[in-house]
Amino acid sequence: MKFIISTTSLLKGLQTIGGVINSNTVLPILEDFLFDIKGNQLVIFATDLETSMSTEVNIESKDTGKVAIPAKILIDTLKTLPEQPLTFSIDQNNYGIEISSQTGRYKLSGENPEDFPKIPEADSVTEINMQGSVLSSAISKTFFAVSTDELRPAMTGVLFQVNPEGLTFVSTDAHKLVKLNRSDVRASKETQFIVPRKALNLMKSAVPNNASVVNVSYNKSNAFFSFENTKLICRLIEANYPDYNAVIPLNNPNKLTLNRLEFQNALRRISIFSNQTTYQVVLSIAGSELKISAQDIDFSNEANERLTCSYEGTDMDIAFNARFLIEMLGVLDSGDVEIELSVPTRAGILRPVEKVEGEDLLMLVMPVMINA
Repeated sequence: MKFIISTTSLLKGLQTIGGVINSNTVLPILEDFLFDIKGNQLVIFATDLETSMSTEVNIESKDTGKVAIPAKILIDTLKTLPEQPLTFSIDQNNYGIEISSQTGRYKLSGENPEDFPKIPEADSVTEINMQGSVLSSAISKTFFAVSTDELRPAMTGVLFQVNPEGLTFVSTDAHKLVKLNRSDVRASKETQFIVPRKALNLMKSAVPNNASVVNVSYNKSNAFFSFENTKLICRLIEANYPDYNAVIPLNNPNKLTLNRLEFQNALRRISIFSNQTTYQVVLSIAGSELKISAQDIDFSNEANERLTCSYEGTDMDIAFNARFLIEMLGVLDSGDVEIELSVPTRAGILRPVEKVEGEDLLMLVMPVMINA
């Protein structure tokens, strides 16, 4: 079995799906790519049993067949080769592989493709379609708030809530929460599912941020994402997502509006002088002035800055973890942001002032107790 392929196109395809592979897996076959040659089309698979990805690459071949190839040695080799056609020759009796370049030959041992795990198929699924830019933006705006606490499995992924009115993405780690509604993506019936963190991280870099269509299909156990020449399949998190609406305060009479970048940069500077465990910063709002302050008593560090703002409400002092605010501000595109507050002991709501068409974004951050 033989095929010819471009170095660049093969490396690009492998790097797109290579993040699926774990280096310390129990099954050696999971450290391999599965190559499925079908004439002039090569389909490459990678899986860790929970998440699977595949991509299609054009090749020159008259053969049909499969082989499992060790991922690390293949990628490491391709990274060092200049752009050129490579010829792969595969012995289907012992799965020996020979790669011929313009200047050299490289031999390695493949494995029996029959040992490669079966990839789940899309049976009894419901489908929705959305633009790649919509999914890419939704992932980038929710991923940072996903929990890493395995004791709360539901919160280690992003909740997808679909219904005839739209699609809602939700993520939370109990300290911060993001709720993003899209009115331009609809499903025929109402349902919800939780996509795990690893699959989202892979899609963050793989999903095209353009108008190309992403097909999302799902059943009770898996979600299937198909875009351009790539597919991702992930096992859904089987858990009940917490009632996130219960923690969103509805009555927030105090509204603070200010420039996003000025606020973010001030927080970055002030947080350097805060306690490096809590990263606590205090926002003191009075009239049209916001004072941001922090101190680390143990090292006698202290800093404060003043920013001009627009504020409607009662003067107050409220403290937050600066890192949480910086993360939230970092994923927004809006020039100005609005922070809705009620009292210093209740969560703050952060929204972009400039809205994206078809999108309603709400970010919630819990306050921290002000040090006496």
